[in-house]
Amino acid sequence: MTLRLFRAELLSVSADPRDDPGAIRHEPDGLLAVEDGLVVARGSHATLAPRFAGLPVERLPGLVVPGFVDAHVHYPQMDRIASHGEQLLDWLERHIFPAEMAFADPSHAAAVAEAFLAELLRHGTTSALVFPTVHPGSVDALFDAALDRRMRILSGKVLMDLGPDGLRDTAETARSDSEALIRRWRGRGRLGYAVTPRFVLTSSDEQMRQAAALLDANPDVLLHTHLAENRHECAAVAERFPQAHDYLDVYDRFGLVGPRSVFAHGIHLTDRSCARLAEAGAGIAICPTSNLFLGSGFFDFGQADAHRLRLGLGTDIGAGTSFSMLHTGGVAYQAALAREVRLDPFRALHLATAGSASLLGIADRVGALLPGQEADFVVLDDAATPLLARRTAGADLAARLFAMQVLGDDRTVARTYVMGDCAWDRGTK
Repeated sequence: MTLRLFRAELLSVSADPRDDPGAIRHEPDGLLAVEDGLVVARGSHATLAPRFAGLPVERLPGLVVPGFVDAHVHYPQMDRIASHGEQLLDWLERHIFPAEMAFADPSHAAAVAEAFLAELLRHGTTSALVFPTVHPGSVDALFDAALDRRMRILSGKVLMDLGPDGLRDTAETARSDSEALIRRWRGRGRLGYAVTPRFVLTSSDEQMRQAAALLDANPDVLLHTHLAENRHECAAVAERFPQAHDYLDVYDRFGLVGPRSVFAHGIHLTDRSCARLAEAGAGIAICPTSNLFLGSGFFDFGQADAHRLRLGLGTDIGAGTSFSMLHTGGVAYQAALAREVRLDPFRALHLATAGSASLLGIADRVGALLPGQEADFVVLDDAATPLLARRTAGADLAARLFAMQVLGDDRTVARTYVMGDCAWDRGTK
């Protein structure tokens, strides 16, 4: 057994601080004990030091927070980030579908997967729920690369039998390919599977039924898809399914709304949909930079909070404009304020860590740096740039954290640790 001790300023937010202010756990001079990749003790240095007397301690200069958990991101789209000129449906046709067709080539998928995971670690993200493409090999490439890095990655073959030529499966192959992938990867490393219909416009009724059958047959997998992102998309869904009450009801009629359902966006939801999401225990991955970039709108925190929805935070690369979950939290603040809700910086950190982990069903393992959890954490430098250093000099914890969310980016991440080992170091990049 290997025991490592880290001394640093520690911060985590294990639950929504509006409900539980005690969930904000801060040790200005803390000690984190890690054994075989797991947190075995955490507390003030003064309290814990006698327990580990005589053992070497590594000093980490900076604010240590749990590794970020990205609740919605597309790895095949990273090379189309910052693609100009379109809202969602036209953006998919013009920029994204052609890029995803290239993932029929396993070597291309492997190269992008390597670059993608390196980018996550550089930005402090250690766990993520990831869209691949319709190609089973795109899942294999991502999982292979994640296994090598010991990252906690959840993903699953995209289902889209109504997709364009060159990016289309069938209801039958969607089921058989998904079953084969689940058998191949279940229980390996820190990986998890998600049944992944792209959205209702790219799947036939039969394929949606097959997705529900996969969920029923595999109680350890998630559902991962899109919901109510763009007004034109919502109108197209309503035209195809005139009998449905609203967009969410389409998923519901196929048995796809439940406690394992993660819906990305949800920025044009009816109150009926919100009530149903809350009743089912399903949740929303909020993607503010993507929503702004595609002109989709602003997530309604007030509506979500009134219905007590489960929420997480996602970068949604490549419509999203930054891999940084810190920056994404800062843009979430701006999106909330546009609807006259003030998003507290500690709540933003919760959404980017334990909140997203809860949405993904992995909160018992990551997100709060609690004893028994996996030791994924990030060392943040609140003086990473001259401007950030000026803004945070002499500031209290809330102001420092908020400044890093608004002004920070990959430069703010000094180091990223996975299972207690350094996986990214700004000083040795």
